[in-house]
Amino acid sequence: MVNSLPARDPTTLPVPGDTLHAETILHSHERCVARGLSRIDRPDHAGLIRSDLAIARERNLRLHLHAAPVMELLLEQTMASQSMVLLTDAQGTVLHSVGHDSFLQKASKVALAPGANWSESSKGTNAIGTALVDEIPTVVHADEHYMHANGFLTCSASPIFDPRGNMLGVLDVSGDQHSYHMHTMGLVKMSARMIENHWLTDDFRHALRLHFHSRPEFIGTLMEGIVAVGRDGKLLGANRSALDQLGLSGAALRMNSVATLFSVTVGAVVDHFRSPIAPPMAMVLPNGQRLHMRAAFNWPTWHALGSTTVEAEEDLPPPSSCPPVESAYFSAAARPAPGMTSGSAPGAASGLSGLRYLQTGDPQMEAVVTKVRRVLNRDISVLVLGETGTGKELLARAIHQDSDRARHAFVAVNCASIPESLIEAELFGYEDGAFTGARRKGATGKILQANGGTLFLDEIGDMPLALQARLLRVLQERQVTPLGSAKSVPVDVAVISATHRNLREMISGQGFREDLYYRLNGLVVRLPALRERTDLMTIVRKILRAETNGRPLDLHAEVVQLLQGYHWPGNIRQLTNVLRTAAVMAGSDMVITRAHLSDDFLEDAQEDLSAPAVAVPVASASAQAVAQPVATPSVPPSSTEPDSGAATLEELELRTIQRAVDEAGGNISVASRRLGISRNTIYRKLRWQATTSRG
Repeated sequence: MVNSLPARDPTTLPVPGDTLHAETILHSHERCVARGLSRIDRPDHAGLIRSDLAIARERNLRLHLHAAPVMELLLEQTMASQSMVLLTDAQGTVLHSVGHDSFLQKASKVALAPGANWSESSKGTNAIGTALVDEIPTVVHADEHYMHANGFLTCSASPIFDPRGNMLGVLDVSGDQHSYHMHTMGLVKMSARMIENHWLTDDFRHALRLHFHSRPEFIGTLMEGIVAVGRDGKLLGANRSALDQLGLSGAALRMNSVATLFSVTVGAVVDHFRSPIAPPMAMVLPNGQRLHMRAAFNWPTWHALGSTTVEAEEDLPPPSSCPPVESAYFSAAARPAPGMTSGSAPGAASGLSGLRYLQTGDPQMEAVVTKVRRVLNRDISVLVLGETGTGKELLARAIHQDSDRARHAFVAVNCASIPESLIEAELFGYEDGAFTGARRKGATGKILQANGGTLFLDEIGDMPLALQARLLRVLQERQVTPLGSAKSVPVDVAVISATHRNLREMISGQGFREDLYYRLNGLVVRLPALRERTDLMTIVRKILRAETNGRPLDLHAEVVQLLQGYHWPGNIRQLTNVLRTAAVMAGSDMVITRAHLSDDFLEDAQEDLSAPAVAVPVASASAQAVAQPVATPSVPPSSTEPDSGAATLEELELRTIQRAVDEAGGNISVASRRLGISRNTIYRKLRWQATTSRG
């Protein structure tokens, strides 16, 4: 006889009124009865011995590398002190867990810990085991657990699949039943999708990837479908959202091509998305369903498949190798020169300069470009400093484009976004058999991928210390030794690095190697923040021209005032997003008005405009024309101060900065926001003031 579910108020179910959920639990209980499991007997708490657990972890190392940062983030998002996040393999064995100490100890009493197996056959109905059987996200709450010993738990689990539909494991959040929250399951599903998307990108990093959804605003979110395409147009794999939207299984998808499923050729896709800010491509599936699609691909690899040539026009957008979050202001900084293919020499055609397109009239940018041009092809490393969003990577791409290395690859590595446990393998690569869970044929590291070209190390200040030493050795010896190999491989790369951190302060705090610093900073250039530049409206016009494919779109005078009065903490990246949204909201309108701007930007911009304005003099000779009104409290001069009319420009600047810092109670971040200059500028000026005072 099948044990029926205990009677309970339906409103207390994790999914109130969801008959599918109730049937899932009931069918699981039926399976437990068929297996002869007992609800009241003490469950088997025996786990894997330490050596077997180590083997299981080795076998699933790649899964853990992708899941670890997501698990930490998921734990923060659950915000429950009585909970934990678990990762299991495809057999239900717990590989890793993170959580709050008090609950980890409580969970260990029912063997909810690494080494334990939580398949249905071992622990009865539970979120992990039932998700493995049904292959769907599953919630099991309190006494829905088949075994009474587990009744104090509430668990939400989602299976994790690779792009070919194979089960990789399960991600689970378990907690005390009283800590249940209806949104936990949504967070778990989103986190599992993040892991799957990372896996897909890693598997098909050199493939053409199509990102699509029926609603264009969902492209770039976890709701988007992603399909990987080979050079022959065959579909190689997809994420779960893609399969759901297309109504196909993984096997059925791989029997199709871009032409048969989306009625478009690979060449047409490559041509359309030469620009990362090109509008989404509209597609119609064979069943009549309409989709909007964007594409991501490595430009040198896919350029030859395009059916058209790049025209020599100033505002032609760049190829999709440029980061889509950056501004159209850099529209041609990283594209191949006219007539140039991936194998032709930079001087073989009348190529246009990438650096030229960074020159939009601002004196500070003019100075940066002038310095960079002098070291082109001189084997001098470049270190780019600047706030987030100022365009450090696109300057690096422009340098590469104008160099003799343009025919070879530009490889960018964000040292802050790769987990510490994975970054060594990413940079140096690994041989077949270097570790279990690695790709069967090994992998070429980023440094070797850039051989002959340019290696861009973004956020170099976030690189782990141990890895800094190995990188320094590679740069000095010009040889790379992949993980698991005893053979060194010669490598020839130009190195450009970038950071928003103060590396000198990090050296003092022993967070960055001094010898590596001096190896990287052959030429140091600092990109000005957008609020420090004089070419705001030039950049705005370029962005709008690219966003609208040349369609005339003007700005209302009130919008111009808001843009010019805002302090732009996110710099060009933020400006691009604000204008992109406004252009979409404007639709067929010919003028962007206040109504087309997002509410959060309006609130911040209006707050800036409502504050009294004071002109901040700029001492830099290259930026003396930059001074313009920015928001800051009006402070009357102290009676003890000398007449400002007799003060030098530098003295006026220092007084203004000192007043703002005093008014902010010593908070440099607040002062920088009010003045519209960077924190580093304030620190530098105050240090200079202290030095001259002592002198």
